[in-house]
Amino acid sequence: MATAQVVRSGPIGQPDIDYAPNLDKYLARVNRRKETEKLENELPTGFPKQLESDLVWDGKDIAEKYEFTYELNENELEEIEAALKYFKSLDKPLGFVDQETFPLPKLHAALRQISHDVHHGRGFKVLRGLPFDKHNREENVIIYAGVASHVASIRGRQDHQINGKPADVVLNHIKDMSAIVDASKIGAPAYTTDKQVFHTDAGDVIALACLESAAEGGESKLSSSWTVYNELARTRPDLIRTLAEPWAAENFSGQGSQFSLRPLLHYTPATTTSPERMIIQYARRTFTGYWGLPRSSNIPPISEAQAEALDALHFLAEKHALSLDFRKGDVQFANNLSIFHARDGFKDTPEQQRHLIRLWLRDPENAWKTPEALKGRWEHVYEGVTPENSVFPLEPRIRSSSAGKPAE
Repeated sequence: MATAQVVRSGPIGQPDIDYAPNLDKYLARVNRRKETEKLENELPTGFPKQLESDLVWDGKDIAEKYEFTYELNENELEEIEAALKYFKSLDKPLGFVDQETFPLPKLHAALRQISHDVHHGRGFKVLRGLPFDKHNREENVIIYAGVASHVASIRGRQDHQINGKPADVVLNHIKDMSAIVDASKIGAPAYTTDKQVFHTDAGDVIALACLESAAEGGESKLSSSWTVYNELARTRPDLIRTLAEPWAAENFSGQGSQFSLRPLLHYTPATTTSPERMIIQYARRTFTGYWGLPRSSNIPPISEAQAEALDALHFLAEKHALSLDFRKGDVQFANNLSIFHARDGFKDTPEQQRHLIRLWLRDPENAWKTPEALKGRWEHVYEGVTPENSVFPLEPRIRSSSAGKPAE
């Protein structure tokens, strides 16, 4: 198993910050900036001092207020088995799994309620009890995609190629690959046993299905970005301003420009037709690098304020997080626009190896309006994905934007 980070120089002026947050460095940076800088004490114009919504919650007591697990019963499991049998009888490629080809007439209403909870309630739900022990890998993927299609019918593109050929790769495996792939070829913690810090993915809804849990550790964690916003707005409005300014996010996909300038925080006031929305969208590794994908030396460094903001997001998310008992057969649906997610480091054994599969979903009925600054990224995920060209890899692989790059 690879453990040593691949170290290469980043841009001149890059602060002393790594992918793994360091509490001592964070606190020292906080004190240094407070002592040497005049920090803004006002929020950006029009930003709320406090968000009030069911999306504001704390992991310490959320279980007392919200039943976040929906456990499948025997009748629902029988319906899933019948839907699997029906889809297989059609002899269609996996890209054609949808609500019609995987019919769930009785379970459908409960799955639509999950979509409502994810978009308009607390922002997450765990569906428990999919029969992964009974089926082979392909059948489990069909079951997962079929059930998920009733929660959110549009699947997003997670990679633009497979085996060097153009494809809409809509399924991604989250599994340790460090025992078989050199560390210099791995650019994301999803393919290691490392702790994953709090972050968001791309797209509206993140669905993670557990094919197997770790032998030890690997707890999944969720945290409300709206709760984090409220604490920062109350205690450090200057960091809200920092998050709402453009950041140079490195583009590791190899498509388009090397980096993009966009805010991490997007606020939209309420209108006559929609409530206020607050979205924090970021992945820490695009500002710090990770293993085989260090931050490039020829793009702008982040600032000291941005380095502090990154750590503040992580440590406040950790403070308010909920740890989930993520079991084999569970699917975790999370609103990527209001929820940060993370996981603890873990250990595998030859007999038991943590293995998740992921879909990026969108529900046209409940979808939030995409902020202007995120439209290009969202179009790359959702635009032009077709059933005919959709690929569901059945074995783990490292996607293009997470593979290492040649030394500079």
